[in-house]
Amino acid sequence: MASPYIKRGSFSVTQTVETDLINYTERISLLMEDVVSRVPTLSFIDMSKVLVFARGGRTHAEGAYATCHCISLPPSEPGYYFWRDRKTGKLTRRSEWFVTRSPQVTIGTQSIDYMVSFALPRFCDQQLSRSRKQVHYAGGPNWIAKLDTIIHELYHIDPERPGIRRMERADGTFAANCHGDRFFEDVVDMVRQYLDSKPDPATYEFLQYSFEELTEKFGGIVGTTFRSFPSYPQRFTEVVNPQPAPPAEMEGCRVDPVKTPRVATRFTEDDIVVRQFMPTTSRALVRKGKFCAA
Repeated sequence: MASPYIKRGSFSVTQTVETDLINYTERISLLMEDVVSRVPTLSFIDMSKVLVFARGGRTHAEGAYATCHCISLPPSEPGYYFWRDRKTGKLTRRSEWFVTRSPQVTIGTQSIDYMVSFALPRFCDQQLSRSRKQVHYAGGPNWIAKLDTIIHELYHIDPERPGIRRMERADGTFAANCHGDRFFEDVVDMVRQYLDSKPDPATYEFLQYSFEELTEKFGGIVGTTFRSFPSYPQRFTEVVNPQPAPPAEMEGCRVDPVKTPRVATRFTEDDIVVRQFMPTTSRALVRKGKFCAA
């Protein structure tokens, strides 16, 4: 099957704001572009279809440092919830038929297929010495854990189909879990490939600093977020209309309406803002001017 991500190129979302603070998500986007140009396994990725954005995440809180979100999945097959009587097993009620859909995100004329979110300031303070990754990078600097995370998220992008990469078992079948020892080992190999390619140190230098050090060096940290922060584009539920005819066992069964959340389903550059992150909070910066693709 031909890869849907063979086109090369990149874009960055920029705003004119009265600040010289470091734009962390923009730095990560540029680093990702460099990584996919140097690591053959990731060379299929079209970074113009990948949007990097920031989410809130305190340094000492639990949770992921980063997450890969696929927003190019097709609608699901129609489905429904149902309830049965515990004693008789008889179907007592069901929900309306519904499907789940992906939101539409476009920057200018470019549609976005994947988004990668980074938790700030937690990601900035990730340390090799405090993670399981240290067994793979013995004697390495603390910041290499951040590079590992960035490549880890890129590796989640499936080269053959929209969605998160599936990992093969030894017997050739796919594992339900998208992680595993092989996945982590592959990421380590790609980190080494990238560094062995002798990239310009300025491309990844920002990873060497903690959140506090970056704040001291640049006066603060900003990143791309959605106007609805802390919310962001996610799969949503939609009632099927008209409703399919129910199976025979459902005849006369009570039908409950599906409570669909009132969420935005289409996003453009107008839904994106630059936000400044502090140790325990964040604030949107005032926009001045228009977004542009570069």
